[in-house]
Amino acid sequence: MNKIKIVTDSTADIPKELVEKYGIEVVPLYVNFGEDSYIDDGKSLTKKQFYEKLEKTKKQVTTSQPAPQDFIQAYDRILQDYESIISIHISGKMSGTFNSAQLAKRNFADRDIEIIDSELVHMPLGLLVIKAAELALENRPKEEIIHEVQKLKEKIRVLFIPRSLKYMIKSGRIGRAKGLIASLLKIRPILTFYKGETAQFKTTRRFGQAKDELIKSMKSMIKDTSNLMVVVSDSDAREEEDMMVQRIEDTFSPREIMRAEVGPVVGNHLGPGGITVTFYEK
Repeated sequence: MNKIKIVTDSTADIPKELVEKYGIEVVPLYVNFGEDSYIDDGKSLTKKQFYEKLEKTKKQVTTSQPAPQDFIQAYDRILQDYESIISIHISGKMSGTFNSAQLAKRNFADRDIEIIDSELVHMPLGLLVIKAAELALENRPKEEIIHEVQKLKEKIRVLFIPRSLKYMIKSGRIGRAKGLIASLLKIRPILTFYKGETAQFKTTRRFGQAKDELIKSMKSMIKDTSNLMVVVSDSDAREEEDMMVQRIEDTFSPREIMRAEVGPVVGNHLGPGGITVTFYEK
């Protein structure tokens, strides 16, 4: 029997090829356009279809966590072939997904399942999951995997620039950046995560200025570019992503740079046109 299986949810937005490479189990959330519900699995609603619908729809767009039964089914299937599960999920302050996983765990009292609240989302979460999956494939002990995930979590930094705050306000995911609402039409903020919530990092007046400030901020936060790992992702803004990747390559020559896309669940809150940069020093 195999030892450890790594599980996450679809808000991690891990590129499909890496999910397959590392054998990661992804439990999907749901995206709801009014009464029409779609599984966030990339099949029932592609990213392209989602952003097209998001910009056109007049319906209330919401997201919902997997039901405990979704996790029960996944865990039951996995435990037929694996001894243990490490299940790493979106911040409990952003979604009920972590709670659903905890409830599902009660059905497997005699089995080894570890549920972790990452306090993150999107590729910051995805990087933790990938790290755990790499170590699991190396047959590292569960305690070591969890320790290494926590170490990486302390290193990860994320800066993101929405084109507009209106989607975050509509979805109720403005978090600790609530003070920005009053000046919604006047600013282009750079946001980050703090204690599991969205938080204001810097405020600028224009989108271009925000991108300049993001690069400047990275310069002040990075000590050794030779060990720099970067993930650049976009919410239906591939040209912006291309330009940001080029700027980061020209400025830092990072050890590794990865591209990703902001999926429907996170994209519903960030909105179209946004850019996210996740980075850490290996």
